[in-house]
Amino acid sequence: MNVPRQHIYEFGDFQLDADKRLLLRRDGQPVPLKPKIFETLLFLVEHNGTVLAKDELMRAVWPDTVVEENNLSQNISALRRALGETPDQHSYIVTVPGRGFRFVAPVSTRADEEARGGTAAAAPGPDAVRAGVAETGAAAKDRPAGGLRGNLRLVALASALAVILVVTGLYLWRARTGTAPAASPAKAIAVLPFKPLVPEGREEALEVGMADTIIAKLSNIGGLSVRPLGAVRRYGGLEQDPLSAGRQLGVEAVLDGTIQRSGDRVGVTARLLSVGDGRQLWEGRFEAPFTDIFSVQDAISAKVAGSLRPRLTGAEERRLAKHYTVNVEAYQLYLRGRYHLLKNTRSEIQTGISHFRQAIEIDPSYGIAHVGLADAYRVLALTGESPATEEFPQAKAAARRAVEIDDGLAEAHAVLGLITFWYDWDFGEAENQFKRAVELDPNSADTRQAYATLLSYTGRHAEALAEIKRARELDPLNVRTGALEGVMLINAGRPDEALARLQKTLELEPNYWFAGQYVASAYIEKGMFAEAAAKARKARELSGASTRPTGFLGYALAKAGRRAEARAELKGLLRLSEERHVSPYNVAMICNGLGESDEALAWLERGYREREPRMVFLKAEPKWNNLRDDPRFQDLVRRVGLPQ
Repeated sequence: MNVPRQHIYEFGDFQLDADKRLLLRRDGQPVPLKPKIFETLLFLVEHNGTVLAKDELMRAVWPDTVVEENNLSQNISALRRALGETPDQHSYIVTVPGRGFRFVAPVSTRADEEARGGTAAAAPGPDAVRAGVAETGAAAKDRPAGGLRGNLRLVALASALAVILVVTGLYLWRARTGTAPAASPAKAIAVLPFKPLVPEGREEALEVGMADTIIAKLSNIGGLSVRPLGAVRRYGGLEQDPLSAGRQLGVEAVLDGTIQRSGDRVGVTARLLSVGDGRQLWEGRFEAPFTDIFSVQDAISAKVAGSLRPRLTGAEERRLAKHYTVNVEAYQLYLRGRYHLLKNTRSEIQTGISHFRQAIEIDPSYGIAHVGLADAYRVLALTGESPATEEFPQAKAAARRAVEIDDGLAEAHAVLGLITFWYDWDFGEAENQFKRAVELDPNSADTRQAYATLLSYTGRHAEALAEIKRARELDPLNVRTGALEGVMLINAGRPDEALARLQKTLELEPNYWFAGQYVASAYIEKGMFAEAAAKARKARELSGASTRPTGFLGYALAKAGRRAEARAELKGLLRLSEERHVSPYNVAMICNGLGESDEALAWLERGYREREPRMVFLKAEPKWNNLRDDPRFQDLVRRVGLPQ
């Protein structure tokens, strides 16, 4: 039978509160115990007087995995120290040679009602075995101090009074306002990349992928705000302190773990920590065949969700247990695809595409793999190194297939919205896709970032800034969000605020060229052309292959009166265009800076024919303000589909 968890056990100089998971001395002072050591003590106390075999104890304390006998021996030694036993005097725990351990101190137990002033009940008998569920260990927040019995009575009385006051207050508040109080803010959590037990045998794709999968599962739970993979990837170092990472990420809880594959088996440990006080809220250890990796992920996700949100709806429980594929080989290929895509270089993205395609060949209904494929092609198209007409159609086909497979996949709607925005120029449909993605996952910083981009470039600046602010709140360390917020402030005619935001972004990542090029853009709007040219030149050096900073550089040089240098940059782009694709938009910007409007419009017309993604900038980018009264420019804006 299961022992009710409301019991409070008393023995010797101690009191053990099973509900609050506390071991207290008679003076009310808590005795700190790690979760597994507490579990060991509780099981011994619940079966006091009974000889417990070592195997039985280990199964009870570590139900999810197989552990060495040494783990139990260490727990027993730690308990003896905590209880004040000496090597030659065991007043509480006795070793029975060849059999196991027995708790020998007399134990009395009181239910909650009795703890508030009733009589002691008999200790549970040998058959009173507690339920053996997955490993949990949440330390209590309320810790009585002073005289133990008197304080328990005072705490109970104060708690009852507090409940009455709260209920009465809520009743009067509702009666006066006719509304319910606002929901409490979502609990923020970060899932760090899992680390290897043996560094020499690490599989980074699996380590990052384990975190990625759990992030996706927890993102389906209302009331949780889960930092995306892009935010936590930097914390994958072997010596990374999880609490420090949690503080930097601005979360309340952090999940940290290890993973190691040996042959066809996998070992996983995970622990959920409270960032504020370092308490361990839950801990689990798992050993299983690698083919059971999905079950391990389900167990970890369920325990984390249960620790932070004890009551889940039926829909949330179903989403938490959802699998995008049941094929382990396809899953591993997907993880490798994601790993290479996140490296964000052309060659790595192409490697990622190969892995995504292999995963889809094995499991054609693997919706999230289609999303990965679509996103990889989208990123390639936006690098500008090849015509958009080569990659965007493949991206679009993969995104549409993902939506067909699973209309409830937020990531599929988000990537389809991006493709519809950048390539189809169907801004109404793109907005519909973004709204659907936000509806499915309101805490996705990436989706809110994408939606804000559409709002900004279609001239809805106040909405854009509100949306990008929400994205920044959800993922405070995302440097791309910070850079895009700077762009949106430039588009809204607020270059000073843009510079302030961009500088904060560069404090996080000083060599982030994407933010650096928009510092140049903001300086241009302030008429600081020399500073703009210097920033654009540095951004180009850091970017590697992008020609976008060259557009800002040539424009700034031209406006500064350094026309020969500006023409040299223009010629450099034209020479490069003979070797590979160069965005017509960037060429047009330098021509416009030089005052050559006809040439600028001709290059923009070419950009329209080639479905150049940056044509969506025409309405909001202030560098084109001098052309806004030209009928040819107005016609281009109309044909792109941007609001007039």
